[in-house]
Amino acid sequence: MLTLLSILAIVLGYLIGSIPFGLIIVKLSTGKDMRSVESGRTGGTNAMRAAGVWAGIATAIFDIFKGVSSVWLAHALVPGNHVWLEVLAPVASILGHNYSIYLVERGDRGRLRFRGGAGGAPCVGGSIGLWPPSVLIIVPLAGLVFYFGGYASLTTISIGLLSTLVFAVRAWQGLSPWQYSLYGLISFIALAWALRPNIRRLIQGTERVVGYRARRNK
Repeated sequence: MLTLLSILAIVLGYLIGSIPFGLIIVKLSTGKDMRSVESGRTGGTNAMRAAGVWAGIATAIFDIFKGVSSVWLAHALVPGNHVWLEVLAPVASILGHNYSIYLVERGDRGRLRFRGGAGGAPCVGGSIGLWPPSVLIIVPLAGLVFYFGGYASLTTISIGLLSTLVFAVRAWQGLSPWQYSLYGLISFIALAWALRPNIRRLIQGTERVVGYRARRNK
């Protein structure tokens, strides 16, 4: 059962996830509003497009910390073995990153629109918070997907899938709760949902190519 402190941990996870570090970094370094650049997202990939490699790396690091800190905060507020809270807090961080309360604007027909990123970096962070060595598996494999797969969006989606597989294997081995694999699955769904336009372009063959394939096609 969720207590008031558990609910507070989840809400704080969302609020921390909502901090648009990419927007802040790009604004401070170039004066640009990255919401008007390329995809308009506020994650590391678009920060790199708007302000260069170092801005992208800095954004990714801060966004990863969102996921890590949400798990740490959950442990600090509600000590002990609370597996579902450990799952829900980083999921809230991903949702905050993708749909930031700080980046609300009026969309078509006056509807509220929550801007943000796609969730890859905070997903990595949540996995690190649940099992720190996961970074040594997820990041290198996602890097291979980026370089040889040729699509940034596919790389982001693969992070959720890799998180699911890592924790599913660990659960099968009896090394971590099965709920951790559910964290990966929910994250995968959240990432794929945020990247619906990119998935449509992937199907149509019009998505931007990056990495090795981009070099090969020059």
